[in-house]
Amino acid sequence: MRPANAAWCAKPMNFFKLRSGRILVEQLRLVHVNLPVSNLATGGASLILLWVLSQTSPLTPLLVWVGLVWLSIGFSLWLAARILQSPNPLEQAPVMARTTVIFCGFYGALWGALPWLALDTAGPWGSALIVCMTAGIVAGATAFMSPVLPVFVGFSSLFVLSLTVRLLTLSEPVHTALGLGAIVYFLTTLSQARKASQAFFSMITLRFENASLVERLQQEHARAQAAQGQAEEANMAKSKFLAAASHDLRQPVHAQGLFLEVLGGTDLTQEQREVLASARAACTASSDMLNTLLDFSRIEAGVVRPHTQPFLLQPLLNKLEVEQAVQANAKGLVYRARETQAQVFSDPALVELILRNLVSNAIRYTEQGGILVGCRQRADALSIEVWDTGVGIAPAHQKEVFREFHQLANPERDRRKGLGLGLAIADGLARTLGHRLSLASTLHRGSVFRLELPISHAPLPVLPMEGQRMTANLQGLRVLVVDDDAAVRSGMAQLLRNWGCACDTAEWIEEAMELARQRRPDVVICDYRLRERRTGLEAIKALRDLLGEALPVMLITGDTDPVRLREAMASGVPLLHKPVKPDQLHQALVDALETSPAFVTLVT
Repeated sequence: MRPANAAWCAKPMNFFKLRSGRILVEQLRLVHVNLPVSNLATGGASLILLWVLSQTSPLTPLLVWVGLVWLSIGFSLWLAARILQSPNPLEQAPVMARTTVIFCGFYGALWGALPWLALDTAGPWGSALIVCMTAGIVAGATAFMSPVLPVFVGFSSLFVLSLTVRLLTLSEPVHTALGLGAIVYFLTTLSQARKASQAFFSMITLRFENASLVERLQQEHARAQAAQGQAEEANMAKSKFLAAASHDLRQPVHAQGLFLEVLGGTDLTQEQREVLASARAACTASSDMLNTLLDFSRIEAGVVRPHTQPFLLQPLLNKLEVEQAVQANAKGLVYRARETQAQVFSDPALVELILRNLVSNAIRYTEQGGILVGCRQRADALSIEVWDTGVGIAPAHQKEVFREFHQLANPERDRRKGLGLGLAIADGLARTLGHRLSLASTLHRGSVFRLELPISHAPLPVLPMEGQRMTANLQGLRVLVVDDDAAVRSGMAQLLRNWGCACDTAEWIEEAMELARQRRPDVVICDYRLRERRTGLEAIKALRDLLGEALPVMLITGDTDPVRLREAMASGVPLLHKPVKPDQLHQALVDALETSPAFVTLVT
């Protein structure tokens, strides 16, 4: 910065090559906003000098000088207006800058001519007035002209140099002292102007940098918003696709389960029963995958409502060991679970789902060694830890494994390794519960997932005794099934008749209304999504308007669309999902008979 300023003093025109267009435009604006005011002040000073000096000096030269001063002032006003109102300031800035330097140099030389016109005849008081006016004008120029340093140098150097030379030519000690003082004063003001010029330059540069930063931030914000919008649209499209695909897959799987249950109630050979068992296993595997999608959709939709309570952890760990140890043994793995007497506070069903996903994931990606499930107390929390000796996860991938549909070491998308949703579901449920789920892993050595739960010392809730539930005979129960899928209607009708129910089936709401008028149903089982964009909730409302609000219903749907899940949740109706296992359907019908007539069940 400092060497450049020295160069400007030596070669003023180089100044304009060292400035970007926008900065030079702003410097010129600062000069020309103030220059007319400064020149008007010097114009007033010229009239005062004319009045004082005309008493001792020739009048005509002074009048010519004053006239030139005011002509210069008029030109400065025109030049200021031209620059301040320029339609193309960036293109005209270099020319305007040179014009300003030349004009100010001329104006300084004009004022420098005054001492030659009147100093030798002005007398002591007149000489003092000229020197004082010179000092004041140069001091004002320091403030007004320093934004463009060559402008100040052009004006003040010619002005002060002319005054100094004139004082020294008078050969009197007083004038000589004044001349030397003028040189010192000029150097001092030049130093101040140089510092002021640097300050103005820094101020303008900083302003442009701030403006550029704000513009970049606005652009980044706009890009971020656009990217967020695209991500939200992509996520919405993904959710809609998954919901549609899940619904379309659930329909045949649901019907398949119904037909397999009907087939199981017939006379079969041993070989046929083995084939039926394999078919049921395949149907169960398909159902499990679809239910995994459902769990993920419920988390995305925000319809998971935790029911927290104090509970003992060991019974839950025992249940998981009974379920998961079989899978571990099948792979030749050792499954161990350390016992604990800990009591925690959370939702036991959701904690079970989290741990089941963690343990299943550990078994899936472990080929030798084993799985260890244990607990460790940390202050007021209990850390449930699931250790494995599996493939491990590289640090770069440890965050990615919690993303949906992300799987490591499964490029062939082996369905036996799941859908890549287990850890995403576990993470989503942990966040819903407000619990911390963390991962530590070493590649090729294994991993440990830790779920932290708050420890509870509150009394445990009293649970109902087993065996208190009524068993009910469905013989003679009249059921009305409303579904737009023919296979589902057929499978449902055969299964219900095998249970001793009388069953009517309808494809449309109007058909269901007509059947209900002819034979009043005891229970209505209705699909959620019907034809012509109508819903099961509309069918239920119509049937209850016809038969009364106490009519028990079960609403069956294969939808996993987050929007529809939220709608169903907002309706206050309990919600289950296709494919419904026959025993679940049977239990729902039993519940409908055991409860009050106003009981409502939603089977999905």
